[in-house]
Amino acid sequence: MNRKPTRPQRIVLHVFLASMAILWLMPLLWGAFNSFRDYEYTAEHGYFSFGGFSLDNYSDAWERAEFGEKFLNSVYITVPAVLLTLFLSACVAFVLARFSFKLNIPLLGVFVAANLLPPQALLIPVYKAFNEIPLPEWLNSDGELLNSYLGLILVNTAFQIGFCALVLSNYMKTIPHELYESAAVDGASVARQFFQLTLPLIRPALAALGTLQVTWIYNEFFWATALLSDGDKFPITSSLNNLRGQFFTDYNLLSAGSIIVALPTLLVFLILQRQFVAGLTLGSTKG
Repeated sequence: MNRKPTRPQRIVLHVFLASMAILWLMPLLWGAFNSFRDYEYTAEHGYFSFGGFSLDNYSDAWERAEFGEKFLNSVYITVPAVLLTLFLSACVAFVLARFSFKLNIPLLGVFVAANLLPPQALLIPVYKAFNEIPLPEWLNSDGELLNSYLGLILVNTAFQIGFCALVLSNYMKTIPHELYESAAVDGASVARQFFQLTLPLIRPALAALGTLQVTWIYNEFFWATALLSDGDKFPITSSLNNLRGQFFTDYNLLSAGSIIVALPTLLVFLILQRQFVAGLTLGSTKG
């Protein structure tokens, strides 16, 4: 079979996409390259030289930034926040997609509106509210919601649930209504339809949203800075500040620390890559 000649427009498109991919990856690749280089070597020969490779930056960054302790803090915040966000947003989306009532669209708008407000606009009221809400000492030794893991979990959940509810509700609307009618005829309650029918069918969407939520909540630092006063509770993103000196910054060491911080989210994406792509592309061919 004769192959069709490649059109000039397609060549230009491929060149453009390849160029954009290289530009997008260049900062990451440049940071990873310099993270394996000694600071004294780059100070003498410049960052555009080749040589001075060493693994000392990673061991020094791990010790100076206390990544082990701070990573556990991020786990205490990220895992419960992501699970709570996905479960609550799935409950909201099920009601919006499964039942029709007058406040259906306004209710969705209320949840989505939280994503339209900048966090800085709510900083003062959230801070004052958390300062007044008591908490058992076994959850926080300070006796209040402020300066606690639970406070960060709740505020991250509140800001992320709107976007997840919007995505999941549109996803659930693609499920044939006949499935719910058959389940109701067989005597399945609404709760059983949600847990045993809907949740298994929306697993790709949950995986895609879970990947995004892990990345967003794991990398979030604004609310941690505002609501935490105890340095021992800070997430791993705060550890990068420990790698900056008072008079100069070793950018090779900082690059190594940044790579260490980014590895968990990269690992989550690699594990859920297939489900992530399936959740994004499902329904793209439906007309």
